[in-house]
Amino acid sequence: MSDIVALLRARLGDAVSIEPRDLDLARSDKSGQRTAHAPLAIVSARTVDDVQATMRIAYEQRVAVVPRGAGTGLSGGAMASRGEIVLSTTEMTRIVEIDEADQVAVVEPGILNGDLNRALEPLGLRWAPDPASRAISTVGGNIATNAGGLLCAKYGVTREAVLGLDVVLADGALMRLGHRTIKGVTGLDLTALMIGSEGTLGVIVGATLKLTPIPPGTVATIGAYFSSIEHAAAASAAITAARLRPAVMELVDELALASILQHLGLAARAPGSAHLLVQTDGDAAEDEARAALAIIAAHGGAASMTTDRVDGEAMLAVRRAMHPAMEALGTVLIEDVAVPRSRLADMFAAIRAIGERHGIAIATVAHAGDGNLHPNLVYTGDEVPDVVWAAAGELFEAALALGGTLTGEHGIGTLKRRWLADELGDDQVALQQRVKAAFDPRGILNPGKVF
Repeated sequence: MSDIVALLRARLGDAVSIEPRDLDLARSDKSGQRTAHAPLAIVSARTVDDVQATMRIAYEQRVAVVPRGAGTGLSGGAMASRGEIVLSTTEMTRIVEIDEADQVAVVEPGILNGDLNRALEPLGLRWAPDPASRAISTVGGNIATNAGGLLCAKYGVTREAVLGLDVVLADGALMRLGHRTIKGVTGLDLTALMIGSEGTLGVIVGATLKLTPIPPGTVATIGAYFSSIEHAAAASAAITAARLRPAVMELVDELALASILQHLGLAARAPGSAHLLVQTDGDAAEDEARAALAIIAAHGGAASMTTDRVDGEAMLAVRRAMHPAMEALGTVLIEDVAVPRSRLADMFAAIRAIGERHGIAIATVAHAGDGNLHPNLVYTGDEVPDVVWAAAGELFEAALALGGTLTGEHGIGTLKRRWLADELGDDQVALQQRVKAAFDPRGILNPGKVF
C-alpha cells in the first residue's frame, strides 16, 4: 500500500493526502453510516489529467477508487474504507462557459449547486435541480445521484437537465458523452446511464448543462395547515388530480413540523398540525394558486397566500430546515421512497403504523408533487440500531406494495443494497452487474456500492 501512495505522490505531488483527519472525513457522509476503517489516501484532483493519472495508477495496481464530491450524500455512496483511494473533485470548481443564446452551461464537477445558480441568476437563468442540500452539494454529486429537490415535479430531476458529460473510465480513458444540442438520439444514451450511477461506471469530470429561464412575473406561495398529514396528503393529491402543476408542493408531517419550528425558534403550531406548502409561478401563478386554495379549503385546510417573493422564500426556508432540525436531535437515518401521488396518504399512514409498531418517532417530509417521501429515523450512537433497520425495511416494503420505489433521488449506495433485488428482481440486478462489468472490468470503481 505504501508503494501505491508513493506512485500517487510521484505523479500528483501535494494533491495526495494521508492526513488522519482527511482520511477520517471520507469514512462517512450524511446517511448516518460510517466505514470500519480509514481509506488509503485522498487525491484532491485539480484537473482532468489528475483524475486520469489517478485512475491509470489504480487500474494498473488493481486498487479500488471511491469518487467523492462534497460528502453530502444520504445513502453511503461515497464512503471509503481500508485500501481504497478517495478521488475528490471538490477542487474542480470552474464554470467553463455560460452560453446565454443556447441556454447552456459547461462546468466542472466540484462547483456547488448554489454557487452555480448565483452566477446564473443575474442572467435570468438557472439550473433547475434544487436539492435541499443545494448550498453544500456539488453539481457532480447531484449528477452522480440523479438528485431532485423541491422544484423537480415541474422542472424535472437532474437527468432532464444534463446534455452531456465528460467521464474518466476505470482505465483512465476520457470519454465525451452526449451532446450540446437540446435534441440528440445518436446511439445509446450513455449520458443518461451515467446519471445516477453513483460513481460505479466512471468519474464525472465535466458537464454540459441545460439551463432554463427564471420564470417571470408573479410567484404565489401558500402555507396550509391540517389536522393530520393524511388530510394534507389527500389535498396535495387532489391538487395534482385537478391538473394544476405547482413549481413546489411539499408536505411536512406533525413530528417534522414541530421539530423544525423548535429548531428555528418559531412559535409552535396547534398539536397535530401538518403542513402543506405550495408555490406556483409563471403567467398563471395567481390563478393556479387560487384554485389550489379552493382545494385546500375543501379538504379542511387553513391556508394563507403571499405573492411577495421574500415572504415566499421565508416560507420555503421552513421546509429547507428539515435536515438541520433532525441533526440537532441525534444521528439520522434519512430514508427516500416514492409512491404514486394518489397513494401519498396511504404511505403516510403506513409510516405512522410502522413507527408505532416499533416504538420509533418517524418524522417525514415529502415532495408531494412527485410522490417522493423522506422518513427520518433519529437514533443515538455510531451504529444504526437493529430496530431502526427493521423499521426501514418495513418502510421499503410498504412503498413497493403501493406501487412505489426504494429511492426517488438519494440513490442506493450501501444503505439499500440489501433490498435492491426486492424491487428489480434477480434477473435485472444481474443485467445491471453485466453493464457495470463492461465499464469497469476490474471492479475498481466504487466497489460495494449499489450492486
